[in-house]
Amino acid sequence: MIKQSELARLPKVDQVLATEELTGAELPKHLIKQAVRDCIEDLRNQILEGSSPGPEMLEAAAVARTALKLAAKRAKPNLVKLINATGVVVHTNLGRSLLAKSAIERLVEINGAYSNLEYDLEAGKRGSRYSLVTDLLKEITGAEAALVVNNNAAAVFLSLQTLAAGREVVVSRGQLVEIGGSFRIPDVMARSGAILREVGATNKTHLHDYEGAITSNTAALLKVHTSNFAVVGFHKEVPLSELKELGLRYHIPVIEDLGSGTLLELGGLGLYPEPTVQQVLHDGADLVSFSGDKLLGGPQAGIILGKKDLVEKLRKNPMNRALRIDKLTLAALEATLELYRDPQTVMDKIPTLSMLSVDYEVLGKRAASLARRLKALGIPGLNVSQRDGESRVGGGAMPLAAPCTKLVELSLDGLSPTRLEEALRASEPPIICRLEDGRLLIDPRTLQSGDSALIAAAVARIAN
Repeated sequence: MIKQSELARLPKVDQVLATEELTGAELPKHLIKQAVRDCIEDLRNQILEGSSPGPEMLEAAAVARTALKLAAKRAKPNLVKLINATGVVVHTNLGRSLLAKSAIERLVEINGAYSNLEYDLEAGKRGSRYSLVTDLLKEITGAEAALVVNNNAAAVFLSLQTLAAGREVVVSRGQLVEIGGSFRIPDVMARSGAILREVGATNKTHLHDYEGAITSNTAALLKVHTSNFAVVGFHKEVPLSELKELGLRYHIPVIEDLGSGTLLELGGLGLYPEPTVQQVLHDGADLVSFSGDKLLGGPQAGIILGKKDLVEKLRKNPMNRALRIDKLTLAALEATLELYRDPQTVMDKIPTLSMLSVDYEVLGKRAASLARRLKALGIPGLNVSQRDGESRVGGGAMPLAAPCTKLVELSLDGLSPTRLEEALRASEPPIICRLEDGRLLIDPRTLQSGDSALIAAAVARIAN
């Protein structure tokens, strides 16, 4: 009987919608209506489960206020801007590389108007979207031909399906990598229709291993750069130049999956040296593929460079249409690649390269500035200190690279580091920090202009 009397007190949907709280709400009506229904249903379930919500919560105005908060939350976009305070520059979970200012401007310019996406202005007829960036890629890298698809996994898939479907591809056992999202080279190869022929041992593969595996059914030799892990100690891999000689001898193309890929020599930054795209082409790769949104610092894309006849075969594969890039990617990629024409300024203009190359002393000054700002809040129980640490490249690139940085450590009396991290993550905008050895740490390497003020404001709100 008690449950029935409480259930009878639940307001009707129309009653709640007619309240002063909702009649002037500036939200889509269908969102508000659904939120009201959900709130009433939640109250009904509470009553049926024996958890009485209290008579004041059953009033139409109270339900309206709760529904308005719920509708407002649902109206917010799911993809939001946040603050990366982790020190991981190419953070896979946080959007990978930030675009350069010129790339963002090009995105706005091109995508807010009509464009010559597939229109040849000189000929006055239909053109190819690929021509918009292929000449630029050839100019920068020296490649014979270029093709761009939607990511590097697609680039590898398209290469294998086009050149090796139903035939064998020889790969070193030590290079059967797994990339983000549990995608593995053997799985990509299987989906392409190519047949995996693994050779060598996990830590050592010799040239004679490759040669011994070659048969009349061999379509390609595949070299996969282990950009997301490193093998140290007793190990050996066959250099690309030697694989190229073997390929020439047997008239078999050599494909290299560079993974992250870089157009610049980054060893001088104190980072773990990575082979450049230009070097791989020089050493004889017939096809090389790499990502656009990692060390390149552009949008998500899979870039394929190499011999003209092979790239043309890939371009004509019907699957290429399913993997092609859109005008947003083209606009951002072209603007990013244009910056590589000037090696003297590209490091400063592409955020990924700028963050990787920032000096330790500069990071120390940024950390000190943030620490002063936090201490100036005068919050009782807020403890702020600085300590040396290491950043990460991220994005499955340079696994051994650990550039030095200066960290800011935060603690707040009454909150564990885990709870403080959760509170910062729930802020607007969300602040993603690093939890390490029971400490909450902020790495200024990945902070952008204005982030320090937002962090201080969030800490002040949490403390209050």
